[in-house]
Amino acid sequence: MLQLFAVLNVLSVVILVFALAMAVPLIASLALADGTLGVYEQAMLITAAAGMLLRLATKGRRRELQVRDGFLLVALVWTVIPAFATLPLLIYMPGLSFTDAYFETVSGLTTTGATVLSSLDKLPASIILWRALLIWLGGMGVIVLAVAILPLLGVGGSQLFRAETPGPMKDTKLTPRIAETAKGLWLVYFAITMACLLAYRWAGMTWFDAVIHGFTTMGLGGFSSHDASYAFWDSPRIEAVAIVFMLVAGMNFGTHFLAWRKLALAPYRSDPETIPFLAVTLLSCLAIAAYLQGQQVYPDYLTALRFAAFNVVSIATTTGYANTDYNLWPMFAPLWMLFLCSFCTCAGSTGGGMKMIRAQILLRQLFRELLRIIHPRLYQPVKISGQAVENKVVFAVLGFAFVYVSCIILMTLALTASGLDVLSAFSAVVACINNTGPGLNQVGPATTFAVLSDFQTWVCTFAMLLGRLELFTLLVVLTPAFWRK
Repeated sequence: MLQLFAVLNVLSVVILVFALAMAVPLIASLALADGTLGVYEQAMLITAAAGMLLRLATKGRRRELQVRDGFLLVALVWTVIPAFATLPLLIYMPGLSFTDAYFETVSGLTTTGATVLSSLDKLPASIILWRALLIWLGGMGVIVLAVAILPLLGVGGSQLFRAETPGPMKDTKLTPRIAETAKGLWLVYFAITMACLLAYRWAGMTWFDAVIHGFTTMGLGGFSSHDASYAFWDSPRIEAVAIVFMLVAGMNFGTHFLAWRKLALAPYRSDPETIPFLAVTLLSCLAIAAYLQGQQVYPDYLTALRFAAFNVVSIATTTGYANTDYNLWPMFAPLWMLFLCSFCTCAGSTGGGMKMIRAQILLRQLFRELLRIIHPRLYQPVKISGQAVENKVVFAVLGFAFVYVSCIILMTLALTASGLDVLSAFSAVVACINNTGPGLNQVGPATTFAVLSDFQTWVCTFAMLLGRLELFTLLVVLTPAFWRK
């Protein structure tokens, strides 16, 4: 039976914790004297008051959460928390509609990086920091953070971790205690973020820009502090740092955790996704560079490789940075990049898409069906890293792929029916459901999603939430059967 009040009781704790996160831009505003101190004071007070009222209203309703409760809580957190995250934007920019503000904060927390804001160079530093912080928090997941905290309050978290963790093999545990796992993941996440931040500073960014892009690189969300994104610096050294850490963030953080704990590279070699992820991404960089030179977009291969490598890695890892308007490239290149963002990143990374592990299972299932046509009586299990994958996992991946493609088609149709051209509609949906950020044509890297109508914006917002929660976590809550006793 669904324990709604128990779920809301836990949600109140998450809201209170999120209110504390607003102290970061508040302190930044105080230190930098950017004139927005009152904005965060109001936002923090409203968020904390709402969390406290909800906690008092559900007092005495705490229960051990079941699997179904975990799915509801995850869906509520990822839809309710962005609403509170809009408060600093709405208070500071009264002309900004709730639709656009909610899109912006969902884009941040889902690590999509699509934006409706412009004139970023003129915004207060604390607003820029708030957007980047949303991506950093969303990168590993607000729920995983809560899993590390809620056990201290007497609330179990294993069901939540399985509901939120990306990838088809959700029951795999890295440590005996789920709270220890969550803390270990956050420790590794924080450590690599600090390394990224320092590398950006070494490469030539200011401390403030290094913090912003350290957060958004590790979260794989393309929010920048400048309208021109990485073209603002026009620095191969800064771009090289970004490439390295985008690739690191595109790998499974569980693998990073194991490598850190064992102080060895063996976990990367044994991980079934790391090598295919790196191989597909880096080979695509080389191929697209050759294509761009062949099309005479750039005068020599090294120049083509510089721009191809940065933008291909950015889109393949679902980050969404840009150092040039690749919307102007011959259409094959950006379409290939959008294709990469659909599957390249690893499960357990901060990236989006269906993940490399699912793509491998689908590919092996295809070969198995072809063999069955030739040899009908042949028993050929799907194997990953030499281990047989259970048929129930294969069927789940097939179901996921069907829903994934169906959602892209239906939402593209909805956007085209509302008046958006086909290329813009398709690329916007693909970019949002894969949590990538910029699309093509009207929603390309040189423009913003502000060109969309309110209806189109809500479709893209729903796509971002679907992608971040890997479709089923959100869709299952919307089914009538979920609410039956």
